[in-house]
Amino acid sequence: MAGFNAARPPAEGFAAYTADWPGAALPDPGGPAVELRGGRVAAPPVREPARRARPAPGTTLLLSRGATATAELAALRPGDAVAVAARPVTGAGPVPWAAVGGREALVVAGVPQDHDGEPNDTAAPRTAVGFSRDGRQVRLVAVDGRQRDSGGLTLTGLGRMMHRLGAYEALNLDGGGSTTLLAGAAGATAPTLENTPSDGTPRPVPNGLVITAPAGSGRLAGYRVEPLGGVGPDFGRVLRGLTRTLTATGHDAALGPAPGAPSWSAAGGGSVDPAGVFHALRPGSATAYARRAGVEGALPLDVLGPPVRLRPTRDRIGLAERGESAGFGLVGYDAQGAAAAVEPRDVTLRFDRSRWNVTSDGRGGFTVSARTARATGMLRATVNATGASAELALGVGLEALPVAALEDAERWTGPGAAAAEGRAGRGLALSVPAPAPAPLPGSAAYAAPPRPVPLPELARSVSLWVAGDSSGARPDVRLADAGGAALTLRGPAVDWTGWRRITLPLPPLPERPLTLTGLSASGARGRLVLDAVAAETPPTGPAPAYRTRPDPVVAGAAGVRARPWRFAVGPAVPASARNPDADFVFTGAMERPAFTHRGVRFLPLDTGRATLDGGGLGRMRSLRAALAAAAREPGTGALAVVRQYAPRAVDRKEAALLTRYLGEFRRTTGKRAAVITVGAPRFTAGRSEGVLEVSARRGVRTLFGADAFAVGDWLSVRPG
Repeated sequence: MAGFNAARPPAEGFAAYTADWPGAALPDPGGPAVELRGGRVAAPPVREPARRARPAPGTTLLLSRGATATAELAALRPGDAVAVAARPVTGAGPVPWAAVGGREALVVAGVPQDHDGEPNDTAAPRTAVGFSRDGRQVRLVAVDGRQRDSGGLTLTGLGRMMHRLGAYEALNLDGGGSTTLLAGAAGATAPTLENTPSDGTPRPVPNGLVITAPAGSGRLAGYRVEPLGGVGPDFGRVLRGLTRTLTATGHDAALGPAPGAPSWSAAGGGSVDPAGVFHALRPGSATAYARRAGVEGALPLDVLGPPVRLRPTRDRIGLAERGESAGFGLVGYDAQGAAAAVEPRDVTLRFDRSRWNVTSDGRGGFTVSARTARATGMLRATVNATGASAELALGVGLEALPVAALEDAERWTGPGAAAAEGRAGRGLALSVPAPAPAPLPGSAAYAAPPRPVPLPELARSVSLWVAGDSSGARPDVRLADAGGAALTLRGPAVDWTGWRRITLPLPPLPERPLTLTGLSASGARGRLVLDAVAAETPPTGPAPAYRTRPDPVVAGAAGVRARPWRFAVGPAVPASARNPDADFVFTGAMERPAFTHRGVRFLPLDTGRATLDGGGLGRMRSLRAALAAAAREPGTGALAVVRQYAPRAVDRKEAALLTRYLGEFRRTTGKRAAVITVGAPRFTAGRSEGVLEVSARRGVRTLFGADAFAVGDWLSVRPG
């Protein structure tokens, strides 16, 4: 045999599957199969078996692949004796009592392995396990990937990470969409998903690695107190005048579940009612307590200012059909740009109730469902306490929006591509040669458009017309997400002649908007003609436009000159000019070290290296050092981070961490902070977590006036 209860049947030889197979269904057989019962063939071989459930006890399913094995299996007849035996095979030593399999060694005898140039050494979601030299510590690592803010790791990079974490031996396990990490919080009765799988949801896989702990006593020893739905930077924040639902989960000394409802109290800037709802009364720190019979749990809370701005977590919601639902949340911002969730009880919603149902989802957000098969509309949410409001567009039903009519097929270029007669006008022909090697991995004919073609942001699927020749060749649609990651939609094997419309669903997770980067054909030799690429999309209409007032730091020339001193961002000036209006100029080169000038510590950050290539780690180290220096220097009143515009190098998680560190610096020291981005496509100015954020437009000169110890804002900016 070449495989026994294997996750993937082998390319050549026999594979057997028994009731010990752990999945609900067997993998795709991909070849003939025969059922064995009691050591004998139970029925004639099936030439192309469908995917089927796990064999019943006492039944073995024997699959074959390759000419030799398939011929032997085809010769079997009902009643023939076939014995299947399996045992662990080890190179030396005793049979292990537990084992886990992987494809590549990451660390061997304390040495990270170099996988550069190997086919699997690409940035992807990864799962790895590693052991310390004495075998007493295990590291389990899950790395998200194929997402805009989580690019994944190469095998070489993963090995280096495992080595840094103390692994003396480490192994790469199943990755990609299979990378999943579940963990049980204190008092929880079931584990929760901790990572973001690249498929959008956890993928069904045949096995997993599980760590368990002994059951506890069940006697209450503490409470885990959390805000409902609180995650990320918003965790433990409440806007003044609003509320936050708190939960208290009882646990025993072993962190297992323990019953017992608590009583609630609070200290600081708010109060908690008997239902566990915190009411924010005044800005500052607060603590909520859950207590019962001498057992206590506590949650520190940060009461922000009142909400002056409201935004939904989604600008548009598109539903495919009546009865389908989708969720959204509301985020409020105080005057300093600090954010916190806004719960349903604190807002009033206005929408067409004859077309939509909008209800609380029980987790601090909302659920929208459609009452009709096709409609568009708008939902408006208003904060009861301050009147801050926001809108989001709604739509239900699908319409095919044209993406590429292919009337310009002669301008689509690539091997095996040519213009042809389409279904109605011009079409694109893709000819798959044989046995010539594929010009691109997994394809033998490919055509790229003159320029990337955008897809509607809420598209659910891509459709196109295909004229087939019964060759078995497969049409593919190639896309790129908002972060540039490639995505391929694979069509069916063309077993028909003439025109047929095919529809390829879009996976939920890739970062929108998507762009069409090419069409290809793969597999068997043949000639396909493609026409009329469209995207099935709910008709929501455009997202609401948000108008915000210019930030107070934006000033004219007089306002900038009124500051004690000035600096500039933009192109270098001739040496003869010597910047008469500024003490110095940032031109975009960020190699210079941190320095202090007239009460402001400047930290130039080099954004040349991507976050996951180590650039983010180096930048965070520099930031922490600069924050520590600025905090202890009595003559320093502000820290300004200056960086080059590089959205593809600095991912969103790093950007959020930068803002978080600067916000904490501002709150704990009382000093000021700003982030200045050089060479952005357009000028912007605002603030987040009380941190000023200014993006200076490329190619023009932006002038800053500074006073690190001013009352109120310490910067004034004159855009170029």
